[in-house]
Amino acid sequence: MPTGSVFDKITHEYYQLTASEKKIADHVTAFRWESQFMSISELAQATGVAEATVSRFCRRLGYKNYNAFKLAVANSAAPLSANANPLSGEVLPEDSVVDMCRKICAADIEAVNQTLEAIRPENIVKAADLLVSARRVLCMGQGGSVLMAQEAAHLFSTAMPNFYAIVDSHTQAIRTALLDEKDLLFYFSYSGATKDLLDILKIAKERGVKCILVTRYPRSPGAALADVVLECGSNEGPLQLGSVAARMAQLYLVDVLFSEVSRRDMENIRARRKQVADALGNKHL
Repeated sequence: MPTGSVFDKITHEYYQLTASEKKIADHVTAFRWESQFMSISELAQATGVAEATVSRFCRRLGYKNYNAFKLAVANSAAPLSANANPLSGEVLPEDSVVDMCRKICAADIEAVNQTLEAIRPENIVKAADLLVSARRVLCMGQGGSVLMAQEAAHLFSTAMPNFYAIVDSHTQAIRTALLDEKDLLFYFSYSGATKDLLDILKIAKERGVKCILVTRYPRSPGAALADVVLECGSNEGPLQLGSVAARMAQLYLVDVLFSEVSRRDMENIRARRKQVADALGNKHL
């Protein structure tokens, strides 16, 4: 039986699945607790696929049959220890304010912990190498991911003068078309599978421009075109549409990258941040 969380395996293989298999993956991820109690027939009926498709899905993930897969779901959905926070999970209407706060806190912490587990140190080093050597770094995203691009550009701009957030999709295409191999894209996309992302990365490839991509799905279409992929944690349901937990996971990666870049040139970074602090000093009462 394969080791590791079944949900990590689903995330890793997601974009290699067929359309029918993705329905199973989406359902099991969204209804983790309930899925462990479903028969193969019930799961097939709930997702609108054939039982044979469910069996094929299980084998694709490395499980010999549905029972082995269901056991893996149960093990992954259960608390990791007796001391695990029992309040983690979806907020319910009947929850007290205290319970709600605890659940949200647990979800945010879990997102960061998932990201920590997914970090590949060699990719952090590669990304930092690209950020340090780039003439210009354009930070981009679409929808809610634009906020992450702006956060990244803002943080790095307190220490380096060549980071810019580009938020409009048309302007992103224009600016990317005028870049060359000395420049860099720093792109945020939870799904790694938006049309705008793929359009931008195709233009970048034509121009010889490298790209760092922050995404949940390391085998997504966007990840296939990126030069360095940084995987963020936090599983989102189909109705969450950009959860705060997912953003916190991405912010954690930004913080890690900023620290890696900064510690390579501490004296200059310290001097630049002091200059910025002095310039901002008269804006405070």
